[in-house]
Amino acid sequence: MAKRMTKRKRKSTKKLSKLTIQNPNAAGIDVGSIEQWVAVNPELHENPIRCFASFTRDLNELADWLIDCNVNTVAMESTGVYWIPLFHILDARGFEVILVNTHSAKNVSGRKDDESDCEWIRTLHSYGLLRASFQPDDNIRALRAYLRDRDTLSKSISSHIKRMQKALTQMNIQLHNVISDITGKTGMNILRAILDGERDPEVLATFLDRRIKATKEKIIKSLEGNYLKEHLASLNRYLQLYDFYRHQIDELDREIEELLMTFPSLDDHLTELKDEAKSKKRRKTKAVNAPKFRTPDLPVKRNHTDS
Repeated sequence: MAKRMTKRKRKSTKKLSKLTIQNPNAAGIDVGSIEQWVAVNPELHENPIRCFASFTRDLNELADWLIDCNVNTVAMESTGVYWIPLFHILDARGFEVILVNTHSAKNVSGRKDDESDCEWIRTLHSYGLLRASFQPDDNIRALRAYLRDRDTLSKSISSHIKRMQKALTQMNIQLHNVISDITGKTGMNILRAILDGERDPEVLATFLDRRIKATKEKIIKSLEGNYLKEHLASLNRYLQLYDFYRHQIDELDREIEELLMTFPSLDDHLTELKDEAKSKKRRKTKAVNAPKFRTPDLPVKRNHTDS
């Protein structure tokens, strides 16, 4: 057993001895919300580890220092969105920047401070042991930001709809239990009429759209309730918030549409893929032991006997 362990250690030692430095001018950065710890090759600078603040001026100073140290490639480890400003600055300055997953650059035990983290990232990157996370291009990144904002607005608007329904329930107005969506044409017309001062259920039922499956009598019954001032105020407040968020979503949809118009068409993309596939297609080559002469065309095998 001891001999086997010794052999394994020797094999692992041999593998480690084969590691060579691939990026001698690499830098490692541990990105934080307040400060950035940066490490460069000790052979490039007498003070190879420095700390910079997260202000834009300091980030530009960080990039200047890396240029002075002849750094050409940078590995960054970060959580959240703190890496984005520094990533854009370094990328614009011409550095090769890779964003590293925190698990890929996991530190060794007993070294938990930021100073040792950035040095460990630099060491791994200098040996080419880090893999860059996927980074989309600028158009995709912008589209992703728009869609995330839209999702946030949609969730906010849903909460305001629930609060409108709560105000209706407190007044025992059962409209949201009779029609499927109070934000549709019928629901909005009735709610706005209520807030304008209309209380007669029969008059409010005249706003019923022909596509609503509920009968007019049922709509009238659902609109009989206690129109208390405090609940009407809540309904009015959350309806205004609904209108505001709805307007924001409409504006965002127009911005998304304008961005999508800059994207290449799907037909052009498919054409590029086909051309790329054709260029990569290899020509068929004969096997080494294939006959050198030309083989004749074989007769077609028939399924029935010739008469």
